[in-house]
Amino acid sequence: MAEASDVNVASGCEEKGPAGASPESVPLDTTISRMKLLDTTVDTFLQKLIAAGSYQRFTDCYKRFSQLQPEVTRRIYDKFVTQLQTSIREEIADIKAEGNLEAVLSALDAIVEEGRDRKEPAWRPSGIPEKDLRSVTGPCLLRQRDALQRRLQRQEAENRQLADAVLAGRRQVQELQLQSRARWQAWQALHRGRKELVAVLREPIGRMTPK
Repeated sequence: MAEASDVNVASGCEEKGPAGASPESVPLDTTISRMKLLDTTVDTFLQKLIAAGSYQRFTDCYKRFSQLQPEVTRRIYDKFVTQLQTSIREEIADIKAEGNLEAVLSALDAIVEEGRDRKEPAWRPSGIPEKDLRSVTGPCLLRQRDALQRRLQRQEAENRQLADAVLAGRRQVQELQLQSRARWQAWQALHRGRKELVAVLREPIGRMTPK
C-alpha cells in the first residue's frame, strides 16, 4: 500500500503543464517583470507543495478514519489545502508590503532596461582598492566641493553687500554729524553777530545822552 502511495505521489510530482512550470524555464525577457516572476515562483512552490502532500499521502496518515469517513476525510483535506494556500499567500503579501518589493523590483527592471540602452561598458573594479575608491568617491567629492564653492561665493557676495551697506550707513552718519556741526557753528556765529549788533546799537544811544 505504501509503495502504491509513493508511486502516486511521484506521478503527481512529475506531472507537466503550464501550472507546474518551473520559474527557471521562464526566460528573462523585457516583457516579463521581476514581480511577475516572483508571483510565478510562489505559484510553482504552492503547486509542488500540494503535490508533495497529496491526498493519497494524507489518507495514508489517517487510514482508519479515511476508510470509515472517506467523504469527511476529503473535505478535511480540501479545507486544509485551501487554508494552507491562503496562509502562504497572505505571508507573501505581507513580505511584499513590508519590503516594498513591488516598487523595488520595478525600479530594478527600469535600471536593467536603462542599462541595455547604454553602449559604453559598465564599471568594473580594477582590483586596486585605492583606485576604485577614488573612482567612486572622487566624482561625489568634486560635486560636493563645487556645491560648497558656490555656497561660499554666495556668502561672500552677501557679506560684501552687508559691508557696503555698513559703509554707506557710516558715511551717512558722518554727513549728518558734519551738517549738525555746521549748523551749530552757524548758530553760534549768528548769536555772536546778534550780540555785536546789540552792542553797536547801544553805543550811539549812550553818546547822545546829555551831560
